[in-house]
Amino acid sequence: MIPVTKPFLPPMEEYEHYLPGIWQRDWLTNMGPLANDLELRLKKYLKVKHLLYVSSGTIALQMAIKSLELKGEIITTPFSFVATTSSIVWEGCTPVFVDIDPQSLNMDTAKIENAITERTSAILATHVYGNPCEVETIQKIADAHHLKVIYDAAHAFGVELEGRPVFEAGDISICSLHATKLYHSIEGGLLITKDPDLLKKLAFMRNFGFNGSEAFAELGINGKNSEFHAAMGLVNLKYLPAIHEKRKSLTQRYDEILSHAKAFIPKWHPDATKNYAYYPVVFDSEELALSCFTALQKKEIFARRYFYPSLAKVLPYLKHQEMAVTEDIARRVLCLPLYHELSFEEVDMIGRIILRTQNN
Repeated sequence: MIPVTKPFLPPMEEYEHYLPGIWQRDWLTNMGPLANDLELRLKKYLKVKHLLYVSSGTIALQMAIKSLELKGEIITTPFSFVATTSSIVWEGCTPVFVDIDPQSLNMDTAKIENAITERTSAILATHVYGNPCEVETIQKIADAHHLKVIYDAAHAFGVELEGRPVFEAGDISICSLHATKLYHSIEGGLLITKDPDLLKKLAFMRNFGFNGSEAFAELGINGKNSEFHAAMGLVNLKYLPAIHEKRKSLTQRYDEILSHAKAFIPKWHPDATKNYAYYPVVFDSEELALSCFTALQKKEIFARRYFYPSLAKVLPYLKHQEMAVTEDIARRVLCLPLYHELSFEEVDMIGRIILRTQNN
């Protein structure tokens, strides 16, 4: 069986190296020494000024919205994981969808201003598959209308835009460190901001709002992470160069074998580095996408219709909306298997099945 993704696991003994210290300290959670060490190491690795390690990317999104005290409407994309939209609703705000660009698959910046009303408080955009949005254009629109900007950068770990971390864009960026991501701490998330006062507020919020043992500074939540998760994050950090190179090589192999496929690869931002988090393919038709999906399944190879269906048409707690480009792309896109242990021979086999299917 070839899954669409597979968590990277380091040698077990390297993870076990951290366990005696955890037992000795009896400090299992509440941002212990390993969690704090990971936070500092990630800040250095990612070259960002301020970073918080939290329990998940979804919690990070909810904290971002709460910390910016957003109300009313938040402009967002219907082509993203459900947490992007559900976090807006969870925090009592209303998502307003803007359709996507048919090449980058990110929010179409030309359509943002038409969606702004007197109730709009922010823009929450997703760097889809890790591909950076047009952040300068989005910031100009936000500044002109006095809006906050949050980036769902769940897929964008390590990506740089014009030589700077993509995480520095906007008021807050979040990232996911879930086990399915290219770099993970089993469960986890990151909050990144350039504003030290906002970081301080978020740090209080992460721990129920506590300011000392008997006082409170903010409305808070339990956003802390455990020493066991941090240990996995610390071990996995050393393997990031190897993970990146293997995924890059696998991606290049896919590019070669699928160069004549009846499909296109989303257009990457020309001034951004790639982290090779996913391998999305947009087929010429939904019929072809589904035929390839089924042909792969018959060989126990599992691609994913990611993201399908459009969030504008499927969520039971929102009024359904027509988003023509999103709906078209969502019907035709497949993410092919991509993970560290995937072999070049397996990539070749996946490519051959797709090419053979399209020619039948």
